[in-house]
Amino acid sequence: MAENTKIEWAHHTFNPWIGCTRVGPGCDHCYAADLSKARLGVEWGPGAPRRRTAATTWKQPRRWNNRAAKLGIRYRVFCASLADVFDNEVDPAWRADLFALIRETPHLDWLLVTKRIGNAEQMAAAAGGWPENVWLGATIVNQAEADRDIPKLLTVKGPRYVFLSMEPLLGPIDLTALTLTTCTDKFDALEGMGWGVNPERYGGGRLYNGAAKFPYRKLDWVIVGGESGHHARPMHPDWARSLRDQCAAAGVPFLFKQWGEWAPREWKADGGTHAMNSLRPISFQKLGHHPNSLERTSADPEWQAFAKAGKKAAGRLLDGVQHDGVPA
Repeated sequence: MAENTKIEWAHHTFNPWIGCTRVGPGCDHCYAADLSKARLGVEWGPGAPRRRTAATTWKQPRRWNNRAAKLGIRYRVFCASLADVFDNEVDPAWRADLFALIRETPHLDWLLVTKRIGNAEQMAAAAGGWPENVWLGATIVNQAEADRDIPKLLTVKGPRYVFLSMEPLLGPIDLTALTLTTCTDKFDALEGMGWGVNPERYGGGRLYNGAAKFPYRKLDWVIVGGESGHHARPMHPDWARSLRDQCAAAGVPFLFKQWGEWAPREWKADGGTHAMNSLRPISFQKLGHHPNSLERTSADPEWQAFAKAGKKAAGRLLDGVQHDGVPA
């Protein structure tokens, strides 16, 4: 799928600038922070200057756009893999330049993934408004972030699609249990419509996709993945299965990106397995808890064994199936 990136859900990666600050538990082992410092000499953190990339880098999307136009296709561009477009410490003029570039490349779909979804609406307005070819994603790693940030995402009306990047997934998340901040209703998984407030409580009708009487739009896409890297935390397979099933029930495209560093393995009370001997070390994790945070009990079905296999060996099959859902 990817041309100049190995990321499973994009064809290209473009960084308008480099640098960011850790803002949540998903950032604890940020690959971008380590890469930026070790290979590019860019320090990470509050007050550290962000580095704008070279003019030659900014020319690349125009070439991709011209190629896509010639071939009659669209490329998905993951924007700011080494930064955050809606970072408070970025010069607003840089963001305006980026949005101008996005408008100049209408044959590209620009995927902006942020951990600062509360900034997106105001900063986009300051940059000239949302281009039509933007897909806006919020990073969500646990239930607390889901409760806080998904309602904010679903009030942003300008982007073509809104989606969740649930990587690294650090706990179970129930999307159907979210309570919106401006009302007392719940998200309902409505067949073929995605998640949104039950419209019957608000005069009937399908008041999704930013209708004037209704502030919330549907969710268009969910990406799920485990953590990679030396200090990666295992992702319990039941967390990924639950999100897969929630998406299927709601008609929302689901993409399973990777297991990450840790591959789930069978485990029995007597320690017998089919494949553990060749993959070490082993970690045990209970549903809803961090790995090794509790004493393992020999017969508890919620315990899951993991082998530290590495991202490539762990792969991206969930119960033997590769999930590559993308919005149409």
